[in-house]
Amino acid sequence: MRARWIGLVIGLIIGVSGCTSKDAAPAEPKAAETAPAPTPAPAAEPAGDPVADAKDIYTNRCTVCHGATGKGDGDGSAALDPKPRDFTLAEWQASVTDEHLQKIIVYGGAGVGKAPTMPANPDLDAKPEVVAELVKLIRGLAN
Repeated sequence: MRARWIGLVIGLIIGVSGCTSKDAAPAEPKAAETAPAPTPAPAAEPAGDPVADAKDIYTNRCTVCHGATGKGDGDGSAALDPKPRDFTLAEWQASVTDEHLQKIIVYGGAGVGKAPTMPANPDLDAKPEVVAELVKLIRGLAN
């Protein structure tokens, strides 16, 4: 057992002395590892064109149920009960205020006591100009 310890110690001494040999070239200093730069906080969205934003939102969010022409005949409407609102009906258009439409757009149907199948759009709460343009777009769909 003692011989084993002596062999181990000698091996360590040889190994250490080989690492610190004066004949060996000095090790290249490692480049300091830098931590990745912190991700900057996202900048506020630049003010876009509210009209273009409203058209884009209508196309990407609303047409699924309300249809491209607002008749409530979008591809997703078949599975819904009640059916999506037909924006082209003059009597419905006359029955709602712009403020009510704005609330429905932002808070969804359930937020105003209507069908919960109309989803909320809370991201638009901070974009009143876009919501106003969505209301104009909906108003423009009347026959």
